[in-house]
Amino acid sequence: MADTATIYHNPRCSKSRAALEYLQQSGLQVETIEYLKQPPDKPTLLEILSELQLQPRELMRRSDKIYKDLNLNDSALTDDQLLDAMVENPVLIERPIVRLNGEAAIGRPLDNIIDLLDE
Repeated sequence: MADTATIYHNPRCSKSRAALEYLQQSGLQVETIEYLKQPPDKPTLLEILSELQLQPRELMRRSDKIYKDLNLNDSALTDDQLLDAMVENPVLIERPIVRLNGEAAIGRPLDNIIDLLDE
């Protein structure tokens, strides 16, 4: 049976569309999650962060208007508060994210996903 890759996908994002196309052409089974419609819950975000070896703020789109509007650059905010913000506002989550065999990569640039598949 072929491995299954999971992509947290935003169809309006060109990088996300390119990553999905690459995955579909790779021969893997692909589970597509439109994360703006089906946001990951906090435990899933923690798994993703562990696989990426990142801290919550590093998974956030810090240039996004909502990041600034919610004052998420405040260094006093806890990781738990940042996770809550991502659950409540999934647009804050970097995209696309691909998970495969207990590892993950953010597809900006696409080379990150290529490297993940080559491991």
